[in-house]
Amino acid sequence: METGKNLIGGRWTAAAGGRTQDILSPFDGRTVGTVAVSEARDATAALDAAERGARTWRDTPAHERMDVMLRAAQLMEERVETVAQLLSGENGKTITEARGEVGRAADMIRLAGFEGSQLYGDTLPLDANRGTGYDKLGFTVRQPVGVVVAITPFNYPSLLVLHKIAPALAAGNAVVLKPARTTPLTALALAEVFVEAGLPEDVLSVVTGPGGELGDALVSDPRARKISFTGSTAVGEHIASVAGVKRVSLELGASCPVLIMADADLDAAADAVAAGGFANAGEVCISVQRVIVDPAIRGDFLDALLPKVRAIPFGDPSAADSRLGTLISEQEAIRVETSLRTAVDSGAQLLTGGEREGAVISPAVVDGVDPSTSLAQDELFGPAVAVSEATDFSAALAQANDTQYGLAAGLFTGDVSRAVQAIRQIDAGMVHINWTPLWRADLMPYGGMKASGVGKEGFRTAVESMTEAKTVVLHGRPW
Repeated sequence: METGKNLIGGRWTAAAGGRTQDILSPFDGRTVGTVAVSEARDATAALDAAERGARTWRDTPAHERMDVMLRAAQLMEERVETVAQLLSGENGKTITEARGEVGRAADMIRLAGFEGSQLYGDTLPLDANRGTGYDKLGFTVRQPVGVVVAITPFNYPSLLVLHKIAPALAAGNAVVLKPARTTPLTALALAEVFVEAGLPEDVLSVVTGPGGELGDALVSDPRARKISFTGSTAVGEHIASVAGVKRVSLELGASCPVLIMADADLDAAADAVAAGGFANAGEVCISVQRVIVDPAIRGDFLDALLPKVRAIPFGDPSAADSRLGTLISEQEAIRVETSLRTAVDSGAQLLTGGEREGAVISPAVVDGVDPSTSLAQDELFGPAVAVSEATDFSAALAQANDTQYGLAAGLFTGDVSRAVQAIRQIDAGMVHINWTPLWRADLMPYGGMKASGVGKEGFRTAVESMTEAKTVVLHGRPW
């Protein structure tokens, strides 16, 4: 990719205003790369290109689109280490986590390519309609929506970009991507792979810069027929208010609960919470934020959990043994530190962690958290779990549902009846039995309820949402 430039219709182009911005490491402040600072007219140029590209790509047979996806996957396999180093540098994610994230990219592209090539329709039994004979045939066909606008967050700069652009391209759409302003370099590197794989001109654009100005210009334009956004609930609500009549998918905030019952395997539960609460420095929408424990085993659970959390190595993201790197910025780390201090001031007890140095916060466990307070109710997006008690299973279910969010939840129990009840009664888009919410297969439907958003990702689901069904009726003569 060319330093300081957007990708407009597959061509590296300077921003209309000529401005650039250095992307700095949140760990040590070094310059990782330089990108364009775009304006609304750059967004318009990207949409102009996408409008042309959508016509070309829509008329490209599925097997040819699949060939491009497979070449992109091969190129991605060859660049895992390069892109992982870039991702870790701009995001502050540990290099081990970055390699794991980017290491999924090639398989994700292949899976999206397959789903995009399988656009099946349905036959319609029109003769079941009274007055209709065998002189008519009905069926549906699927076609791409046209132009997809994708807006992605900073926390998974490879995975979440590919969950949007890969199915959109595979299904025959043109795409305009607006990555997070703090982590655009990974997105540009991924886009370069598709261009080098033979994607036609005008099909893919990436514009970097301020989200407010670019986002409004992109999502409100009537040429954008599908918006796919991952980010905060507040921004998602704004997008919904300005998008107009078009398809919109919103992956928004969360405060994910994990219920631990008296009959749970406490070692397994502690292992899972220690992993699920602190991966990616807690900057994961499906991170374990709330742990709701049966009072009978609360002490035993904490005795099992605390040594595992205290053993998590944290600090320098480039260190091979680091399991927890930085937050995206020192400002975000200060916000999380303040949230933990506020919880303690409200009567909770900080059992371990919570110390801040720059953008790094040591992994924290906070006990005795009032379920009505901010640490339980609001999305933390940081390396801490809040522990509360529930007197019985019904109270635990009620506490799990008692936030505005409903993205994912977990339950640890040996009781199948309780598991079924939780599946039925927890208001979340994903429910995990004997694991935490921090688990995702790229092929599965992924999305939440309530203020956690609308629509689903996962490649089959995403391809469906990025195509439209057309009903066709062939009229013959009665015989």
